[in-house]
Amino acid sequence: MAVDYAVIVVYLAGMLAMGWWGMRRARSKSEFLVAGRRLGPAMYSGTMAAIVLGGASTIGGVGLGYQYGLSGAWMVFTIGLGLLALSVFFSARIARLKVYTVSEMLDLRYGGRAGLISGVVMWAYTLMLAVTSTIAYATIFDVLFDMNRTVAIVLGGSIVVAYSTLGGMWSITLTDMVQFVVKTIGVLLLLLPIAVVKAGGFGAMRDELPTAYFDPLGIGGETIFTYVLIYTFGMLIGQDIWQRVFTARSDTTAKWGGTVAGTYCLVYALAGAVIGTAAKVLYPKLANADDAFATIVKDELPVGVRGLVLAAALAAVMSTSSGALIACATVANNDIWSRLRGAVKRDGEEHDEVRGNRAFILVMGVAVICTAIALNNVVEALTVAYNLLVGGLLVPILGGLLWKRGTVQGALASVIVGGLAVIGLMASYGILANEPVYYGLLSSLAAYLVVSLATPATDAAVLAAWRERLAGKTVEPASEPVHT
Repeated sequence: MAVDYAVIVVYLAGMLAMGWWGMRRARSKSEFLVAGRRLGPAMYSGTMAAIVLGGASTIGGVGLGYQYGLSGAWMVFTIGLGLLALSVFFSARIARLKVYTVSEMLDLRYGGRAGLISGVVMWAYTLMLAVTSTIAYATIFDVLFDMNRTVAIVLGGSIVVAYSTLGGMWSITLTDMVQFVVKTIGVLLLLLPIAVVKAGGFGAMRDELPTAYFDPLGIGGETIFTYVLIYTFGMLIGQDIWQRVFTARSDTTAKWGGTVAGTYCLVYALAGAVIGTAAKVLYPKLANADDAFATIVKDELPVGVRGLVLAAALAAVMSTSSGALIACATVANNDIWSRLRGAVKRDGEEHDEVRGNRAFILVMGVAVICTAIALNNVVEALTVAYNLLVGGLLVPILGGLLWKRGTVQGALASVIVGGLAVIGLMASYGILANEPVYYGLLSSLAAYLVVSLATPATDAAVLAAWRERLAGKTVEPASEPVHT
């Protein structure tokens, strides 16, 4: 394993070096939080694909393939569909807004007063998303070094917190681009063909497994529908995803670069399901389906290749973790703390925004590591995150983009009613039940429509300013060349 260890150590050292490089670039709020809004198509596509394809998509996607066969691709497939929908229908308008958070968009559209409550919901979502990614370090480092769970979480989490704190979005962008390349080589070009060959080819796989493993809908229609509600719609409104859209140098880059990334996700989804199906042939009696990825890597891959594929899994976890961490810190600072602080700060008080955002990443990073140590169930934590996001924020965000009659009162009612309904239904039906997101979303929609129609329409001046922002008439000055 010495060669494999060396590959991993060099990879981790490289992540820290990129954090140091990013620190020299991030000298303004725009540079630190959204990479100066200057990413070209190639870098934008790679980093967008990296953030949405995390540990759940890699380790979890292979696990679903092990459990259900080819239909196990649906979870990651719906993520790709969501990214495609975001890129084709909404990303150009989002990029032209020139904001930093989803809550800022809500304030622009509805005339203020919606940001704080929506910020709290978005903060809870991004925190839990970062926690689930951090928990996944334990699985990978256990395979690599037979490491204690707590030590693994602290080690992996500390590396992500370090490079994210140092360079902000510039460090995360560069590391995500490297992680995208590592994942492509490790999972698609190495693990996928090796797994199929080791399982005897597709013909042998069909002979060894029940026909249900090759049924595209074998996982069940209700499960697929739930994935669409949670992941496809979640891709449309998550702060971690929008913050990447804000990094695009133009609305064209956001649209077509995101379309390429979404298509890549569809390929990655199918690859994970095929690898899991091959693992079922090789190891039919694993106690836990999520062990399929680690088992096939550890037992079937040659020295060196094994280290690279494990680095790919680590890359998947790190890219999602760092993206969720900076999103969590951005929301905490800009949507919650800055609003509370603004009510009491003295006139003329100076504030170093880069230093403040860097401090929030560090604080949120420590909170994420501590929460990850305390929790154990990744699926439950991820379900809570997406239920809150979709149930509380989907309707007011898409309503603001698509329906001019929506009002701030309707948006607030939608967030509060939908969020409380999701929490109450999770307590009643259970965290993993489908009902919380179904009924929470319906109650959020009902509250938005009824209250919006019952209250005065949004002021014409607010809507005029909103249309100007959507048209891209507010431009931030760029001081450095575009990066492709």
